[in-house]
Amino acid sequence: MRPFIPKLLLTVSACAIAAGCADQPTASSNGLSLSTGNPINTGSKNPYTLAVIGDTPYGPDKKAEFPSLVALINGDPKVDVVVHLGDIKAGTFSPCTDAYFDSIFHLFAGFKNPLVYTPGDNEWTDCHVASKNNGLFTPTERLQAVRALFFPVPGQTLGGRKKQVLTQADDPANSQYVENTMWMESQVVFSALNITGSNNDLASWGTPLPPDAGNFPSQATEVLTRAKANRDWLNATFATATAQNASGVALLLQADMWDPTAALSGFDDLVKQIGNLAAAFGKPVLLLEGDSHAFRVDFPFTPGSPLFAMHPSTPAAPNVTRLVVEGSAGRTEYVRLTVDPQHADQLFSWERVPLH
Repeated sequence: MRPFIPKLLLTVSACAIAAGCADQPTASSNGLSLSTGNPINTGSKNPYTLAVIGDTPYGPDKKAEFPSLVALINGDPKVDVVVHLGDIKAGTFSPCTDAYFDSIFHLFAGFKNPLVYTPGDNEWTDCHVASKNNGLFTPTERLQAVRALFFPVPGQTLGGRKKQVLTQADDPANSQYVENTMWMESQVVFSALNITGSNNDLASWGTPLPPDAGNFPSQATEVLTRAKANRDWLNATFATATAQNASGVALLLQADMWDPTAALSGFDDLVKQIGNLAAAFGKPVLLLEGDSHAFRVDFPFTPGSPLFAMHPSTPAAPNVTRLVVEGSAGRTEYVRLTVDPQHADQLFSWERVPLH
């Protein structure tokens, strides 16, 4: 089966083939104006810079200083877009209330640049009373709440300056996954996926659940439907990169799929798929992850890496680099990630920018 490719991308590809079409389409498949910028910018060779954060704010102290982090990022003239890799709260003894979510939504509104956000496990998968003590919630109900609040306009980012992105909400087979988004800048395809910690939601929700839990998808249903959506979105991501002759791919997700302190079986199929797609693509691929809270850069698909054997049948794909952001109680910072298509030998470069 051919991967789903958003209608707008197909239109853009047709324009590229037909000489002309310099202005690109004026409306996306969901009818929104593209006045804020085409999500598939195929021609630019200019550097493009992201401020990448995740696993923040954890607790009242980190939340209190979050506006200062926003101001620091806003004051960086190099930053074009902000990426939050999920986990907007602590994982335990931190109730997943609407009021808390709303407070983070308003903090996010302080970013002057577009903000791309992908949910983490702490704001939905772990929203139960059993082992997490995060309140009497049904995780899939909380995921619906996160979608309604943080993705109010499908295909449009948060932040002060909006950016148009492709969204899996336009795929009839996976239309609930509005959080899976994609865009292309400076010859790199960026793709955000709902891939979470807690073993990709295989960790039990436990009991009790709220009396109305039956009104929302069960854990088993959630795991199956999201696995399909992510599988399809990964295929679409690399199909897009191939169709556009992209110089690289960046995948944005919350889960640390190689955390040695956690159960990892829920990521086996994803690791195999990413490795196979990356190996076939053959150009630089960057994985951006949070979840384990400590900054690191490594090469999990390179034979000889201590991470290579952590998942069975890991494909060899030495063109993949992984970057995990600092978070939780660690130093408050952002990663200034720069893409420069004019330097193919170092397409991705980064530096850590501390708040203090």
